[in-house]
Amino acid sequence: MTLISATILTGFLGSGKTTLLKRVLGEAHGQKIAVIENEFGEENIDNDILVSDSNEQIIQMSNGCICCSIREDLRSTLRMLAVKRHEGELDFDRVVIETTGLADPGPVAQTFFMDEDVAGSYVLDSIITLVDAKHADQQLDARQEVRRQIGFADRIFVTKADLADRDALETLIPRLKRMNPRAPVEMARFGDVPLGKVLDLQGFNLNARLDIDPEFLTGDDHAHDHCDHDHGHCRHDAEGHAQGGHGHGHGHGHHHHHDDDVKSFVYRADRPFDPVRLEEFLTAVVDVHGPNMLRYKGVLSMKGLDRKVIFQGVHQVMGSDLGPAWQPGEPRQSRMVFIGIDLPRNILEEGLEQSLA
Repeated sequence: MTLISATILTGFLGSGKTTLLKRVLGEAHGQKIAVIENEFGEENIDNDILVSDSNEQIIQMSNGCICCSIREDLRSTLRMLAVKRHEGELDFDRVVIETTGLADPGPVAQTFFMDEDVAGSYVLDSIITLVDAKHADQQLDARQEVRRQIGFADRIFVTKADLADRDALETLIPRLKRMNPRAPVEMARFGDVPLGKVLDLQGFNLNARLDIDPEFLTGDDHAHDHCDHDHGHCRHDAEGHAQGGHGHGHGHGHHHHHDDDVKSFVYRADRPFDPVRLEEFLTAVVDVHGPNMLRYKGVLSMKGLDRKVIFQGVHQVMGSDLGPAWQPGEPRQSRMVFIGIDLPRNILEEGLEQSLA
């Protein structure tokens, strides 16, 4: 049975989620999309494009899409849609979940891994996060849910850039990249985004490549020169500088530092991991710190294996799979990115180093 692809669309209040969703639904893509809207008000999406069926919690959209308002648990809603699709009562190709602006995407994403019925019917494709450029700095400073939405993202779209101060915008983009280096950051004007940048991103595909912003890894000061290769590992902080380096940052004079609790860092190792030690360490650290570990993903070199090992996790849920073979001449370097709230970086780095073969 072919799994149903699911996309989570998140972003704070007023960031433009519904505008982007309308754009996706209006595209001539030939797909039927079921929309689960995580809103608890009387209205779901603009009445102009919706026709309500009062007998069921299903709203048939004018272009053949479906909208289902979550008035019950998300798992029950996903199960119900899958059953009705299987029985021929509903016809749709994929699901888009639009979360409320105050939502933490983590529990939504975990639903696709924690519930056997859901995992047997759906595959989570990606989390798309929208950021309101005009109000982003204030929202990021004041609201942890906004910072978490950034941390979970596979792709970030900045909206309302035309309303934002230019200096504020130039500060915002590096800030977002520091918080989540693996998510491309792009502008979206009135929801005008190519469909290929919203659907089928494979952000949760274990065999998809590890996306890390190249500028995040190098930095303006070529911080790789400071790497401690004698010990087989090289660690970079959220600015992209090697630990112990003396980088000058990316700033212009007007940029100021934000001490966000959602931070990220990349761990790289030239020596292979010992599989048993690594599994024991990751299991232990996730048991304790999992609630604060938003996203983590890696391409790993394992002792005794000629193939890459791909792993990723959301909170306490993690998984791994065999990837492609290491190519002749290709450096067998492990790369891991961690995004989370007040991450125990020292514990992670020390444990990973002790897990090397």
